[in-house]
Amino acid sequence: MIQVFHYITGDGRDPFGEWLSKQNINVVARIQQRIDRMRRGNFGDHKGLDSGLSELRIDYGPGYRVYYGRDGHNIVILLAGGTKKRQARDIEQARIHWKAYKQEKRNAHKRT
Repeated sequence: MIQVFHYITGDGRDPFGEWLSKQNINVVARIQQRIDRMRRGNFGDHKGLDSGLSELRIDYGPGYRVYYGRDGHNIVILLAGGTKKRQARDIEQARIHWKAYKQEKRNAHKRT
């Protein structure tokens, strides 16, 4: 079973959760269904982008995207969400969050 976590910024924000909370109930249900499948190892329609960053593609409405990073084999970090229309901007935000997550993890390992 894959563990799925939301990325939390240094100031306590949850970018993916904030985006998801602004979507209507039908969109939330479809995205949650895909995340539940991901937990079971079925990523379905997804695409690797770069540096461990990937997008989960949801063929519904304007084409929803969930951006995530893999931390090892059994951990997924949800970084951001968006639509095909805003894809370039959303990917850039996800890259920033993924880079920050990896840096925070490295810093935590140095302290231990």
